[in-house]
Amino acid sequence: MTTRRTLIAAGLAAPALLPTGSLAQSAWPERPVRVIVPWPPGGSTDVLCRLMCERLQAITGQSFIIENRPGAGGNIGADAVAKAAPDGYTMGPLTLTVWSIAQFLYARLPFDTDRDFQPVSLHWELPNVFVVSSAHTPARTAQEFVTFAKARQGGVSYGSPGVGTTAHLCGSLFVARNGIDGVHVPFRGAAQTIPAMLSGDVTFAIDNLASYVPVIQEGRMRALAVTSATRHPALPDVPTMAEAGIPNFTVQSWCAFGMPAGVPAPIVARASELMQQVANEPATKERFLRTGAHAIGSSPDGVWERARRERPLWQEMVRISGARLE
Repeated sequence: MTTRRTLIAAGLAAPALLPTGSLAQSAWPERPVRVIVPWPPGGSTDVLCRLMCERLQAITGQSFIIENRPGAGGNIGADAVAKAAPDGYTMGPLTLTVWSIAQFLYARLPFDTDRDFQPVSLHWELPNVFVVSSAHTPARTAQEFVTFAKARQGGVSYGSPGVGTTAHLCGSLFVARNGIDGVHVPFRGAAQTIPAMLSGDVTFAIDNLASYVPVIQEGRMRALAVTSATRHPALPDVPTMAEAGIPNFTVQSWCAFGMPAGVPAPIVARASELMQQVANEPATKERFLRTGAHAIGSSPDGVWERARRERPLWQEMVRISGARLE
């Protein structure tokens, strides 16, 4: 069974790479780096951040200190990153909710994504997985679930890590398209959603695959489909949404490290180059795949390009959901 502890141990056991070339010529980091994770411990963003930070620590010899600041769909932690001193010693893994969704969801935000963040590098991408509790839901396919949900007295409920997250928007789109009576139940993260589903309090979720791989492999949850265009290596027997009879439902969640705007360009370049180096390590790619995620890296401009390209899609999904927050 793959657990957060074993994943982190795997990261620690991996051989360190020595910085070379331009990396060796840069001084950053010269002291510990504060890493604010806008989600609770144990979820996909937290686990994958820790794997990245342990490799950065092994390469640089400096500590990367994790601080979990969950709440408000990731906005509390993101705001802490935005308002930190722009000296290169505070950063955080910010999901696409911050980069591409929040501006369409909230009437007011404590930060301006385009003005207040300095992207560093893409970190990971993964599909969402359509999951149900094995003990409480008889459906074994997506189509069986639609039949089950439509016939269920009082409808169904779907969990997510918060309003406006990809899990919320995917769940909302699913029930709307299939004419299902569905109620959204927001939590602070998958670490709370999963127990609620296992106890039968929540019927289903279409949430980040990485958070659910262990409980799926244990048999406590049943995966009905993944939202990627092709099947995922972590769950090769699970069909895509299209294969499961749910067309036009291809969605990828992703994350990118960000710093406060105003961090000196040489520090941003050094951090980006380091993260791209780690993302391209075969051992890193293997460890990420074990969690259900693909390790990816990019230039800072690559983060902006992806964020802005995907905004129209998420703007439309927010409209369909009817969600609007102050």
